[in-house]
This record gives sequence, structure tokens and C-alpha cells, in this order.
Amino acid sequence: MLDHGLRELKEALTGELHTDELMRVLYATDASAYSEMPLAVAIPENEADLKKLIAFANTYKTSLIPRTAGTSLAGQVVGKGVVVDVSKYFTEIIEVNTAEKWVRVQPGVVRDELNRYLRPYGLYFGPETSTANRAMIGGMVGNNACGSNSLVYGSTRDHTLEVKALLSDGSEAVFRPMNFDEFIAAGEGDTLEASLYRTIRQQLGDWETQQEIRREFPKESVNRRNTGYAVDVLVNSNPFTAGGGDFNFCKLLCGSEGTLAFITEIKLNLEELPPQITGLLCVHCPSVDAALHANIIALNYQPRSCELIDHYILDCTLDNPSQALNRFFVQGSPKAILVVELSAKSDDELIAIAARLEDELRQGGLGYHFPLLTGKQQNAVWSLRKAGLGLLSNLPGDEKAVAVIEDTAVDALDLPAYIAEFNQILAKHGLYSVYYAHAGSGELHLRPMLNLKTADGVKKFRIIAQEIAGLVKKYRGSLSGEHGDGRLRGEFIPQMIGEKNYRLLQAIKQTWDPQGIFNPGKITGTPPMDEHLRYTPGQQVPEIKTVFRFRGQNILQHAEQCNGSGDCRKSAQAGGTMCPSYMATRNEQDTTRARANTLRHYLTNSEKLNRFDHPEIKEVMDLCLSCKGCRSECPSSVDMAKLKAEFLQHYYDANGTPMQAKLIAALPKLNKLGMAWPGLYNFFTADNAIGNALKKSLGFSAKRNLPKLAPQTLRQWYKKQVDKKQQGKRVYLFCDEFTNYNDVNIGQKAIKLLKALGYNVIIPQHLESARTMLSKGLLRQAKAVAEKNVELLAPLISEDTPLIGIEPSAILSFRDEYPDLVREELLPQAQQLAQHALLFEEFIAREARSGNITSDQFTTEHRQILLHGHCQQKAWNVQSASQTALSLPANYQVEVIPSGCCGMAGSFGYEDKHYDVSMRIGELVLFPAVRNAEAGCIIAAPGTSCRHQIKDGTAVTAQHPAEILWDALVKTDAVN
Repeated sequence: MLDHGLRELKEALTGELHTDELMRVLYATDASAYSEMPLAVAIPENEADLKKLIAFANTYKTSLIPRTAGTSLAGQVVGKGVVVDVSKYFTEIIEVNTAEKWVRVQPGVVRDELNRYLRPYGLYFGPETSTANRAMIGGMVGNNACGSNSLVYGSTRDHTLEVKALLSDGSEAVFRPMNFDEFIAAGEGDTLEASLYRTIRQQLGDWETQQEIRREFPKESVNRRNTGYAVDVLVNSNPFTAGGGDFNFCKLLCGSEGTLAFITEIKLNLEELPPQITGLLCVHCPSVDAALHANIIALNYQPRSCELIDHYILDCTLDNPSQALNRFFVQGSPKAILVVELSAKSDDELIAIAARLEDELRQGGLGYHFPLLTGKQQNAVWSLRKAGLGLLSNLPGDEKAVAVIEDTAVDALDLPAYIAEFNQILAKHGLYSVYYAHAGSGELHLRPMLNLKTADGVKKFRIIAQEIAGLVKKYRGSLSGEHGDGRLRGEFIPQMIGEKNYRLLQAIKQTWDPQGIFNPGKITGTPPMDEHLRYTPGQQVPEIKTVFRFRGQNILQHAEQCNGSGDCRKSAQAGGTMCPSYMATRNEQDTTRARANTLRHYLTNSEKLNRFDHPEIKEVMDLCLSCKGCRSECPSSVDMAKLKAEFLQHYYDANGTPMQAKLIAALPKLNKLGMAWPGLYNFFTADNAIGNALKKSLGFSAKRNLPKLAPQTLRQWYKKQVDKKQQGKRVYLFCDEFTNYNDVNIGQKAIKLLKALGYNVIIPQHLESARTMLSKGLLRQAKAVAEKNVELLAPLISEDTPLIGIEPSAILSFRDEYPDLVREELLPQAQQLAQHALLFEEFIAREARSGNITSDQFTTEHRQILLHGHCQQKAWNVQSASQTALSLPANYQVEVIPSGCCGMAGSFGYEDKHYDVSMRIGELVLFPAVRNAEAGCIIAAPGTSCRHQIKDGTAVTAQHPAEILWDALVKTDAVN
């Protein structure tokens, strides 16, 4: 019966309905500790679809779980019903009213994207979560989200003016502010909407109920109050409190976690753009307690925010490539840093305010270092703070900083005493905690270290939740300050607000949703908080042998580093590289999170001997471009390219290696054979009938131009150029397989440039880089190549005699994959070699900093350069080296295109099945930037794949930095 209903529903929806195992696995989790397989996943396209889903849920006695970005930390979007993902189609900014300062949006609009849209109007939506580059307005309403700036902007509830929603009977309703007469009139009639007004009038009109609410709910000085339904806010409105504001059911819907209605439109109040002159006073403290007392003093200076970062998070940043760069302001080893955001009308006033605050803190013996960061430096601090959640998942092993009591909020004046008692409770159980976030609002994110894979860890999970709930109640705080109750805290709501108030919440739920179709088990009727956890305590997973080493962990633990925070769901406009396929498709399946969740699920639960042998993993990995963006941009440093390569090797072991993968992996050998007749090779792979037929037979797109072979290899040319009398500092050039056979002219110019600059260039004996093997998952072949290259090159390479590479993906293999591939006895040599394997531009920039290369050696002509960096450059944070090198000519103006992956990614973009996605990725940022470049502007791209993608997508020929610098070199008679 139910299966028949699902089939009928799928046919009836304009959007999508998925009942396959893979999609259900992807939506079984969020960013919490919970996991439960849903019945199905719906991706509705319009309101008519939502009405059909509501009718289905009523008919078949199942439930709907509204979901946007799926970053909830308390299990709000986990359940056994139909997950309804509105993030793909409900993304319209419907209307902006600049005079009245409001905007109307659909629930799938991303908060940061909304503010980019509003910026030309001089308007701004204030509440800012740490997930603001992927958090959606619908989710922010559901959780009543706020963020670091809540001291100024409050919560989403404070800015929600109207909500259009579908009720549990499928009827439409618009909730808005109402005066007394409108409120009374709204209760007339026999509709479900009318009954809501009549019932709430009866419930909150009772004086004893009002007193019970005011006595038991968190005290009003706790601004972050998200415990249960917000009847404590509603009771202060006009019908129930003289002089109160207009009644508005939006106050109740904000924080209701999708349990009362299905929201389709939201009208938001807007602010003027925040002040331009702001600064961050970063107070370095010897203890968390000192930081909390400093926080009380800082609040007297009307800060925009006061955020705490403790030493555990600071330590995590050391091993994260992106966040390590953001530590520049940290001095010594502080136990905590209190980040105080100040604003002023002038720079001088800002400095004066910061000086007064610093002086008062010093007099109180609070803090030892007080850097004031302004301008773009502030972005680094906020990035460091916002990365806290993901960074904590990067800790090795199974013990993690667990979200269990991470959302408690008390009055900021009570915070030092509360934290002191909090620490006593943890110490009693032999635990310690990580502290970070919103000190100014009285809410620190407190995460004890627990291993939820063990029965003892789960036992402590419950005990800590129970005891801290009692502590929060003592201080009349809120068990949930901003993350919501969900499955994690719903069980403790009766304890927090009293049984009578809890029965009121149950009655409200019953009135709004009598059949229980909207997100059941959240806020009311919540199951025990230690049920349906992501991990089964004591579950044994056999050792999974891998080709790669996963430094201090196994492959399953590496996949488990993904905590679901959804950083991989950001748009191209948000910047960065991760995750290019999601940016193009906007499908959850194409996120790094989805791939990690799929791996985790099957590696944990598979009954097969080869746990990688699942087509579901292959399907979810298909659009991973192995761009390495996640390696640096994922706060948890989940390296999906590495995971994909490992998966492919094992999947091939079970199912055989496809011919296309073998051909791509063997490309260097095929090119070597083709060099016997390069003209013939180029004819058979050209854009003609024969070439297109050949491409089709190999699974390549006929719309692509395959790389041509050069008339001679770079090695052949080099042998003819060798000057045994060549003087200068010796450097070794890695003759990668792409430069040796295809981009020979670039290699020639690189060598000539280095020679002209006074270097003795040597091409040593070595094999190809193994990049083609790595990209197709033939890791055992790659391992053999890596070991041979380490044996050949390690004795030659040092800081004084570096290994220089032209193609980023090839030379960076020495830093990235080689140390994780080679056998144990070669590891020290591989690590040493990795330190001195440099990109061509890195070497040029390093020598320029040392004064060995100067601007005087280059032209003084004016040129404009647009630079697109290679993905793996970005992953290793060395794109700036290309910018530095290209800026050597005094009047060369270099601008970095804010693009992520170009979309080609080695063979990915050549493959017929990936062509369309590849071009869509290019069209996100890169292609428009190239097309809009001014006449005469040079397009620079260090990567060979990137240059081919730019050519195919825009008909513009991009150049390698070595070419550009060679052309810019002032030629002398000695230079040929």
C-alpha cells in the first residue's frame, strides 16, 4: 500500500522523489550525532508539490521533515518520514521594499547570497550564523538562528515580519502582526487557521498560565532563548500583556523546527549596511575564566560582538592549511582569545576606544596581548572562529568534541560562575571541554570530548546532558541558545520549563498538527536523546587495508572527520574551490559531505569482504573532480580526492579496471609511443571525422580538442641545449609528462628563463609523476612510480638544489600523495623531498624575496594580467606565488580571478559523460571573467588542464607564467 502510494506520489510531483538507498543514506544524517533512514527524499519544485506531500503524509500516516542546508546540530532534520529538501528550487528573492526596508524570500535563499543581493540597495539582513555562506533563511527561521552579532541584531525572530505557510490540512495561511481587533477577527470561522487563533487566546489568556510561563521559562536577560516553543515571547504581546507589541504567530514559528507548519515565504525586516569602520581587539588570556571576566568588562563598550576561541581550536588550526594562515595575530600560547568587535565613526575613535578597553583590562590583570585588527585582517579572524565546529572534527581517533550541551545560554554576568560549576561537573566524570563562540551573549559552545562508539561514551553523553540541564536550570538559562532542541534536547524540555508548560507545548502541537505529520519527535514527543545515534556502540569494523596511509587514523576515521557542517554546500559566489560539482548542480549528492557520509555508511555496515564494492559509492563519487579543494577548505580537512582514489582502486579489485581508466593512466606511455609519429597521432586525435569517432569509442567528448603532441619531447630538446660550462646555482627541473610531450614550448621557455636569470638547469633521471594513475585510482601503479622517483631524486634535492615543477598537479604530487604512498622505509626521504619540491612560480618568488631575481631584469611595459590558479595550488595555498612571480615586471598588474575549479580537472572534462557539468563549472566564474577581460589583457593559468578548458570554453589562449615572464624578460645578447 505504502509503496504504491510512493509510486503515485513520484508520478504526481513536478519535482523529484527518491526512494533508493543512496539518497536515503545521504539524508539520514545532518550535522548532529544522529542518523535515521528516511522513508524517502522529496525535492519539491513548487507549492503544489508541497500540498501533494502534505496530502500523502495525511493519507499514509507518515511525516514530512522540512530541510534546507541540513546543517542542524541537534538532529532537527533526521527522521523516518519523508525528508523534504527545499534548498534546490525554493530559492527566489521575491520582492524588496527599500522604503520600508523589508524583503520577501523563499526558504531556500542562502543568507550571504541574500546580503550580496541587498548590498546595492544599502540594506542588510543582520543575523549571521557561522554557516552563513550556506545557511538558508528557512532553516534560520526554523532554528531562530542568530550568530556572533546577536548583541546588535538579535535573532531571526526579531526580524521576521510575515510568514506564508501551508498548514497540516494543506490550507494556506499568512501570519503577520495583528492588533487586538485583527487578532479577535482572525479566530472567527471554521478553518484550521482560525482555530489556531481561538485556541492560543484561550491558552495564553489564562492568568495562572501566564505566571507559570514567566516563572519557569529562562529569564528575559538571557537573549538567546530557544527552549521549546516561544510562548514566553508570545505572552508578552498585546492580547495578553498591556502595552505589548502586536500579536504575531511568526514569534512562535521561529524556533519551531518545522513542527507546526511548512513555510513557503518569509518577509524579513532589513537594516542599513553595518558600519565600515570596525576593528577586532583580540584579547589574549591565560585562562578561559580570565576571558569570561574580560567579556563582562568589554560589554560596557557597546561591542558588536564578543567571541571566544579557546586553545583547543587554536591548536587544531595548526594542521589545517587554510586556517594556519589565519593565525598571524596569535602571540604565544594563549588558553583563550576573546575577540571584541568594536565600531566607530573614524579610525582615530576606533583606536581610542580599543585603547581604553585595553587599559581597563590590563588594570584588571586580564590579558597579555591586545592586537587591534582592522580592514581585511578581520576576515581571517572570523574565518578562524567560524571554522571551530569543523576543526574539532579533525582530531585524530574516535574521541571527538561532541555536540551535547554545546548550546547552553545564561546571563553573561553569570557566565564565569556557570562555567566554573560546569567544569566541576565534567571533572567529576574525568572529562574536559572545548570552549568557543558567543561569550558576549552568555552562550559558549561547550563540547566535551567523548567517544560515542563506546557504551561508556554514550552513557556519559546522557549523564552530562542530564546534569548540565540541571545546572542551566539553576541559573535560569536556556538549554538551547541558538541550535534548537531537536532530538538532542527535546527530552529535557519538561525539566527546563516545568511539566505544566510542557503540556501547553503539547497542546499547541496538537492544535497545529493533529495528525503529527510535521517533523514529529522534535520539541514535543522526543525520544530518548541517546537513541538513533550515528554510531552503534561496540560495533566492530574489520581492519580495512589501504594503499594510502592515513596518518594516525584509518580510512573510515578519515571519512568520519566530516561532521556534516556543510561547508561544501557554498555557492561559487561565496568563493573558494570546494565543491565544484555541487556549485554546478546544487545537488546534495554532489557534496563532499555526501561522499563522506556514503563511505562511512558502507564501510561501517557492509557485509561484503571488500567493503568498497558498492555501486552507490561509485555513483556518489562520479562527479568528484579530485580538485583537492576540500583538503584545505573543509574545516575537518576531509581529503575527498584521496578517499576517491583509494575507493577506485578497491572497486577495480572487485569489478575490474575499465578500459578508459587504463588508457588515461597509461597516457604517458601512449604519448611516448606516439612520439614516433607525432603528426600521425595528432591527425587521428584531431577534430575530424576519424578523431571524433576515436574519441567517442574511448568515451571522450567529440566537443573536446585532445592535447596535441609536440614535434619533439622536452627532454630531446634539452639534450641539444646542454651547455656543460653552464654556471650558476644548480636547480633540478621535473620534466613532467604533460610538459615533456604536449607543452614543450612552455618547458623550453621555463628553462631559457631560468638560464637567463643565472641558474644551471638540470633535468635529472626520473619517471612520470603518476598523476594520471592517481586521478583514475590505480594506486598500486602510482605507488611503484612514487617509490622509484623518491629513490632517484631524494639524493639530489635539497633546499639549495630544489626540484622545480612546471605543471602544478605533477610537482605537488611530491608534497601530497607521495608521502602517503611510499613504503615506510622511504617515508623520511619522501618527506624531505616534499619540502623542496617547488612550483616554478614558488621558486621565482622565493628567489625574488632573496634578491636573486629583481624587477630590473624585466620589461617596464604596462600589462594587465588575469590569473586563474590551479586547484591544487589553491589546496596548498601557493596561488599567491604565481601572483608574486607575475608581478615581478614593475608595471604588470596582476588580478586573481575569484574562480574555483576550472571544471576540466585532468581527464574529467574530456569524458563525454562529464562534459556538460565540466562546462557548467567553467561558466560559474572563470569563463565570464575571461570573456569580460579588457583587450590586450593576458590570461595566465599555470595548469595545463585549465588552459585547455579556457580555450574550449572561451576561445582564448591562456599562458603559463613561465611564458609570460620569458616574454617580459629584458633580452641580452647572451640570451637566445
